[in-house]
Amino acid sequence: MQRKWWKEAVVYQIYPKSFMDSNGDGIGDLPGIISKLNYLKELGISVIWFSPLYQSPNKDNGYDISDYQAIQESFGTMEDFDRMLDEAHKRGIKIVMDLVVNHTSDQHQWFIESKKSKDNPYRDYYIWKDPKDGKEPTNWGGCFGGSAWQYDGETEQYYLHQFAIGQPDLNWENAVVRKEVFDMMNWWCEKGIDGFRMDVISLISKPDVYEDGPINTEDGYSAVGAITANGPRVHEYLKMMNEEVLSKYDLLTVGETSGVTTEEAKQYAGFNTGELNMVFQFEHMDVDSDEHGKWTMKQLYLPALKEIMSKWQTELADQAWNSLYWDNHDQPRIVSRWGNDSEQYRVISAKMLATCLHMMQGTPYIYQGEELGMTNYPFTEIEQADDIEIINNYHTYVEEKGIYTHEQMMEIISRKGRDNARTPMQWNDSENAGFSTGIPWLGVNPNYTVINAESQIHDKDSVFSYYKELIRLRKEHDIIVYGKYELLYPQDEKLYVFTRTLEEKKLLVVCNFSKDTVELPEDLKKQTGMNKGILIQNYSDESEVLRPYEAIVYWV
Repeated sequence: MQRKWWKEAVVYQIYPKSFMDSNGDGIGDLPGIISKLNYLKELGISVIWFSPLYQSPNKDNGYDISDYQAIQESFGTMEDFDRMLDEAHKRGIKIVMDLVVNHTSDQHQWFIESKKSKDNPYRDYYIWKDPKDGKEPTNWGGCFGGSAWQYDGETEQYYLHQFAIGQPDLNWENAVVRKEVFDMMNWWCEKGIDGFRMDVISLISKPDVYEDGPINTEDGYSAVGAITANGPRVHEYLKMMNEEVLSKYDLLTVGETSGVTTEEAKQYAGFNTGELNMVFQFEHMDVDSDEHGKWTMKQLYLPALKEIMSKWQTELADQAWNSLYWDNHDQPRIVSRWGNDSEQYRVISAKMLATCLHMMQGTPYIYQGEELGMTNYPFTEIEQADDIEIINNYHTYVEEKGIYTHEQMMEIISRKGRDNARTPMQWNDSENAGFSTGIPWLGVNPNYTVINAESQIHDKDSVFSYYKELIRLRKEHDIIVYGKYELLYPQDEKLYVFTRTLEEKKLLVVCNFSKDTVELPEDLKKQTGMNKGILIQNYSDESEVLRPYEAIVYWV
């Protein structure tokens, strides 16, 4: 196994709008981030990945970019960014930028020009099509609901937007567009950044033929993401990107690849394919979805999760690299989702979930507040939400389709909505959790007086201290990074048990995903009884049985 710094790294994702506000306008910013770099150094992470910092009208929280080489004014200036980059590097922390190049904002200068006329030089930067029978060119539905096409009366054509109307898709068939993107990426690399997380990168290559797909969405469209994912030229484009940009620098590159299989992942992130270092897959994030997608109260069935996680662990082994995550800006808080966020079990279950993930092979990603055991927000009214996806689906499920009552949908939003991850970071028990002296852009979780960084940093039994220990152990033991993974007891509905093996060393990881006390299977008792010591555990003492949400890692 070839050693690489990005395999041994632990990445911390910052959602800038919600991390730390320095000027009291209720929006997180770069000076606020700089003020918390020592906190991140104390935690021990080696990389920060930033959700978009670029100039944006914020139709989709910064994922609609109007200028790739300017900083969003509410976050600060390019001088602030340069200072942040320098201060992070001084502390041994690398910086990964979000790369959003499937689409731009409709306020980007390219699109403003593109919209002017059919013969404008920028027209072909985007995907324009004639109406078909007086309607949209195809029946494709956007990822946020409604049609994926928007009509422009001036030029009498439709443009493609897989996401919000204000996010027109770039035309990657156009070589000039590719050059513009690669030049921009090189500009950031020359500035000194250390990598890119590539937003919806598997969607950049569109089908050769634009035609209707099967109707499979709640609002009567064909889901566009299933049609465009892993398109015919995507690997060609990424090889070009690698040749023109990525191969020139020592970078961490991770692609967000919805709908990816393990076979496709080996192409995207194979050790010798000349594309990316690793991908984000979503299969495990859909394990508690149903016919309504994620908008459901369906509970986790552990054997299904184990099957998916183990498939990725074993099928990528020695060929490509995994990224490991439970939380990010698009997912609810894991302790509320698959742990137990009650007062009794929140801390212990947050530690168990961290143990399970960080002991697998791959690069772990921690989302801001995950290291504190931050929980989902108790939404009761749709007005409390900001996210376009939540709001659109509320209208669809409650007002248009009548599938759920208001109360049912708010319960589902409190469980699965993206805004759960976007509530402000909880720094201390002062007003607004120490995030801002002004009115925060999104409501602070009311439990900030109990769950906050200040109360955990010096508490050796806190979730923060536990994450710190997991990160330290990863730096100390190659087996955690490079060891082979093997699943035990695949059908057990309460226990997630696996081993990691590297040369003569072996670890046994035992995690109880339930609030029940569980008797160990006899053959597992023998293994744990012959242990050569415990690497880490989330209870302070030992027991003959596995207690609720208990996690133990044995040397065996």
